[in-house]
Amino acid sequence: MTTTTFSPSTAPASPARRRVVDAPTRVFHWLFALSFLGAYLTADGERFRLLHVTLGYTMAGLLVFRVLYGLLGPRQAGLALLWRKLSGLRPWAQSLKSAVNTTADVDASPAVNWRQGQNLFMALAIVALLVLVLPLTLSGYATYNEWGDVLGGDWIEEVHAFLGDTVLAVVLAHITAIVGLSVLRRKNLAAPMVTGRADGPGPDLAKRNHAWLAALLLGAVLAYWSWEWQQSPQGLISGPALSAAMSGQGDDEDD
Repeated sequence: MTTTTFSPSTAPASPARRRVVDAPTRVFHWLFALSFLGAYLTADGERFRLLHVTLGYTMAGLLVFRVLYGLLGPRQAGLALLWRKLSGLRPWAQSLKSAVNTTADVDASPAVNWRQGQNLFMALAIVALLVLVLPLTLSGYATYNEWGDVLGGDWIEEVHAFLGDTVLAVVLAHITAIVGLSVLRRKNLAAPMVTGRADGPGPDLAKRNHAWLAALLLGAVLAYWSWEWQQSPQGLISGPALSAAMSGQGDDEDD
């Protein structure tokens, strides 16, 4: 009776993976997403006003970090790369239009570069958010400090609400694009923003992970939240406000 042994060289190799998103970009993404979600959910009424303002200031600080990181950071996180990606929007849209118009003839149907389309959607979403966050936070600051009483009318508050809804629309479009492209390409396109890596051969696009900078960013945000909590006598969320929210009471008395 003989036994067959397999040498390590014949063992199945694990699929190639490469780093495409570094740690600071991922931490920024999720902190920004959570801050906007929290700020949007606490926008109405006075119960969670301080929490809403704190999350809004957090978004402003994260915007400053992203701009500086885009200007001074590694190439794959640079703002110039976003503009270069956007420059391919028109040719990609034309290729998509040609593919739709020639679906009846399989041989004549041109291939659509879905990876380029994914990059375009990402770049569009990032640029739109970066552009919208500045007026969103400035109008929020003006509303919080009641500049409308000086300038006349409630138009600043209305502008702030409109910008918040616009950012929400961009976020929903971004999520829809991720889900749609994931289905079309049969690949989880959201995973790299969690793990930082994507399947496929080739060198790492993000040469270094910069985990120390990601930890510093997270620590700075948590420290700011802690400071705001200590500055408020009742904390960012007061006991009565939290009890009312859990019991399902509205903010009618605050409106």
